[in-house]
Amino acid sequence: MSNIIWHHSTITKKSRQLMNGHKSCVLWFTGLSGSGKSTLANAVDHELFKRGFRSYVLDGDNIRHGLNSDLRFGAQDRKENIRRIGEVAKLFVDSGQIVSSAFISPFVEDRDLVRSMFEKDEFIEIFLKCPIQVCENRDPKGLYKKARKGEIPDFTGIDSPYEIPYKPEVIIETHKVTIEQSVTKIISFLEEKKIL
Repeated sequence: MSNIIWHHSTITKKSRQLMNGHKSCVLWFTGLSGSGKSTLANAVDHELFKRGFRSYVLDGDNIRHGLNSDLRFGAQDRKENIRRIGEVAKLFVDSGQIVSSAFISPFVEDRDLVRSMFEKDEFIEIFLKCPIQVCENRDPKGLYKKARKGEIPDFTGIDSPYEIPYKPEVIIETHKVTIEQSVTKIISFLEEKKIL
């Protein structure tokens, strides 16, 4: 790696933010499968788009169809999955955009690694706090049923742990509030932090 040198862009992140009319950051949605990560990330993205802000959603399943299609679901591959997403999210933030990242990302260590890639206030951890019973009842993709039958090994929340964030910027109890209320809470947070 000694022959690889970082090439600095002529246009800075700050210049891109000024042109876009808002700061850039990553909204890191984390929580169990079925907690509503993708649904909420897309709803926030839609609201940002309506308001004229530059944003994009990185979704766990979508990324595994392309960029991370070579990764499985063992411990090392899960770690690499999150590292790669962190690097992609960093590029989006550098381009002046607000990127929503919807990944279970069950381990504190992996989320902290991604946080360390960003400047202060650029990484916003949003914990979707939802009881596993509710997530399992929703089971939009039928994954819990498969996991209970032993068809999906190392499934988060069943036979692989989910480590609750110790100090997320935002907590949303998705079993208690509507999508609209959740979007409002996140947009309000972004306004309070002067990102929007």
